[in-house]
Amino acid sequence: MQVLLGFRIATSGTASLFDIDVREAIARQRIGYLPELTYYYKFLTAEELLRSTRKSSKSPAQKVKSGLMHCLSWSRWKMSARPIKSYSKGMQQRVGLAQALINNPDLLILDEPTSGLDPLGRMKVREIIQRLKNEGKTVFFSSHELGEVETVCDRVAIIHRGELKVEGRVSDLILKYQTDLERSF
Repeated sequence: MQVLLGFRIATSGTASLFDIDVREAIARQRIGYLPELTYYYKFLTAEELLRSTRKSSKSPAQKVKSGLMHCLSWSRWKMSARPIKSYSKGMQQRVGLAQALINNPDLLILDEPTSGLDPLGRMKVREIIQRLKNEGKTVFFSSHELGEVETVCDRVAIIHRGELKVEGRVSDLILKYQTDLERSF
């Protein structure tokens, strides 16, 4: 994930996104990213954060506007005038998702997006992922919660201590191991 996002340089091999080497910045312009631990300027409101994200984007204005409208429609939530630091964990996750979606990306990378969320928040994240799948977007979902992965994902790759242990369609793996992903791990 860190190589795809340009946070680390690969020590060997190659990586590409949309047939472009990930070392080129243009390869990452079609990506939205929600890190496990979000950090915002806590004195900003959600609207201020999203506006600054939009302004710093190199995406065409129409694509960004479409992304912002998309974010507001799925959230069904009015952006508060309160600073982000006063938001609950779930609200901060929503802001992070909105920020990741603001450019209407073709690939969305989510690192532990349901961590710390209540059941309603988890359900909302699942709805968002399903909508994006229905729109033909690719969602790369990283999580230690294999039950959640099983619920959300079509395909999985299980990596343990840096080694790929298994990969394939969730339904095929469940059938092969005759159990859920957690037990098969």
